[in-house]
Amino acid sequence: MSVRLHDDAPHALTWVVREPMARASHALVDDGRVWLVDPVADDEALERAAALGEPVGVLQLLDRHNRDAAAVARRFGVPLVRLPGVLGGTPFEVLPVVDRRWWREVALWWPERRLLLVPEALGTVPYFTLGQGPVGVHPALRATPPTLLRGFAPERLLVGHGGPVGEDAAGAVVRALAHPRRDVLAGLRRLPGLLRR
Repeated sequence: MSVRLHDDAPHALTWVVREPMARASHALVDDGRVWLVDPVADDEALERAAALGEPVGVLQLLDRHNRDAAAVARRFGVPLVRLPGVLGGTPFEVLPVVDRRWWREVALWWPERRLLLVPEALGTVPYFTLGQGPVGVHPALRATPPTLLRGFAPERLLVGHGGPVGEDAAGAVVRALAHPRRDVLAGLRRLPGLLRR
């Protein structure tokens, strides 16, 4: 497995698996404590994450994003918290993004850092963006987009599929949520070419 590391922010490390779905995992660092979010086990990335501070927990933000969360929690001897409602003692606010029988997802908002982490409803790979911009809504949510996320103005956006957005992240989120239904037809015409990249 090959990953690409994104370590341009002092409080966040992202690693993205080099594959079509570009699974992204994150380490969030605050005051020497590290939370690992939806991790895929990659030795180099996990060593880099552990070098940022003391791992204190593994967070699973999407019901089906098991990935390697349990193994990573065991590796570091920390708790695994699935779909948290509240994360007391952390700098994060938990946002309920989707709550359906077949899809449960929460996002994290870190007000101090203006960082928004959305594990599935938003993404930065062609499957999500359909070539319409840097951020797109998950195809299955385009009819009912997660409008709750409009209320935040992140300086940095982290997603579960694709690399982080650090430039005009707030604008990218607003544009992605502005017209996801309308973008479907235009994007579907371009999707075969996008998937071949």
